[in-house]
Amino acid sequence: MATIATERAGIVKVVFASLVGTAVEWYDFFLYGSAAALVFGTLFFPSSDPVTGTLLAFGTYALGFVARPLGGIVFGHFGDRVGRKKMLVVSLMVMGVATVAIGLLPTYATIGVAAPILLLTCRLAQGFAVGGEWGGAVLMAAEHGDDARRGFWSSWPQAGVALGNLLATGVLWVLALVQSDEAFKSWGWRIPFLLSAVLVLVGLWVRMTVEESPVFKETQALLKDRRPDHQPLLEVLRRYPREVLLAMGMRLAENIGYYLVTVISITYLTTYAGTSADKGMILTALLIGSAVQFVVIPLIGAVSDRVGRRPLYLTGAVGLAIWMYVFFGLLESRSEPKIILAVLVGLVLHALMYAPQAAFFSELFGTSVRYTGASVGYQLASILAGALAPIIALKLLGDVTDPNPTAVAIYMTVASVLTVVAVLLAKETARTSLKHDRTLDEAAD
Repeated sequence: MATIATERAGIVKVVFASLVGTAVEWYDFFLYGSAAALVFGTLFFPSSDPVTGTLLAFGTYALGFVARPLGGIVFGHFGDRVGRKKMLVVSLMVMGVATVAIGLLPTYATIGVAAPILLLTCRLAQGFAVGGEWGGAVLMAAEHGDDARRGFWSSWPQAGVALGNLLATGVLWVLALVQSDEAFKSWGWRIPFLLSAVLVLVGLWVRMTVEESPVFKETQALLKDRRPDHQPLLEVLRRYPREVLLAMGMRLAENIGYYLVTVISITYLTTYAGTSADKGMILTALLIGSAVQFVVIPLIGAVSDRVGRRPLYLTGAVGLAIWMYVFFGLLESRSEPKIILAVLVGLVLHALMYAPQAAFFSELFGTSVRYTGASVGYQLASILAGALAPIIALKLLGDVTDPNPTAVAIYMTVASVLTVVAVLLAKETARTSLKHDRTLDEAAD
């Protein structure tokens, strides 16, 4: 009994460290997306009309996604060679420095074209850091947990993403209540970025106290004897190309859907369908939706341990495609209950994919390349999905006076079809062991 209690305390500590660190990193990352929708267009690209300025702001937003695969490759390489824990500490430090720097940046009115260039530099650093964060965080939880409850334990870092969005939206919501639009645009927008310093210090302290993954340490000992020249990225490309493509396909509907619900909703209400007063409505809806999503993600993760990853993933992909045809009509009503319903249902449907995703992707790859493989598949898809989703959606919406939300819903449908195909081609992995590795198997032969 004492051993079981000790093991349970260990996994809870690891999961808490992954949750806190992930929440901090995604607080920083999401904060940029909200600020791009609310103020960055006018502060850093003032010579453009409102829609073009927002598009340019989302352009720098998208470049953060471009840096994510590079972060996944670099952090994955060292995470598979020297350990998950060390890379998680480094990624959190890089993210913290970049986010605080954004809060200190002078605007275009002060230093001209240098302002958007510095903003871009900070955004690239954010993308690089978050590219290495996800793989390490979910693997620490997955590899410390047991086979029967891996979906539950590894879903907590995913809940950290919802918590990060909740924190970012919460800070913006409070500022919207206590500040005028003029004050927020002048200096208030800097506060959430500067607050990141406190959150990063807390995250670093928690992460420094956890133990390295036992599955990784066991595999690492074998690799030193059999494959001292181990190159994780080359091994992934050689032995797991199908798994990388499947992970990318499964990400499309999940990633595109999430940014349509959480980012484009802000732009649609404030630029296409409403007035400045609607900013408070959508922030309230996102606050409630993120809070509910934070609660349901671990619950769905636990369900995936019982019914499998695929049924839940398929339900979420199909459901989100259908819901997007209703989503914009609810936003356009300007009714706060309907706006809350639109966001809440969208985020719950997203959670049906996102909750089992951590375990699903972890189970696709062998231990010696798991950090690299899961990160590359996850982050490459983010370029095609999340990076382009706001830009494509704005282009599809078209003119402010006559928007076309149906085109955006069709865009979501196409993404969902591709995700459904990928899920159907993938094998069910629930309750399988993580102690498998094609690299080690070949070396033994």
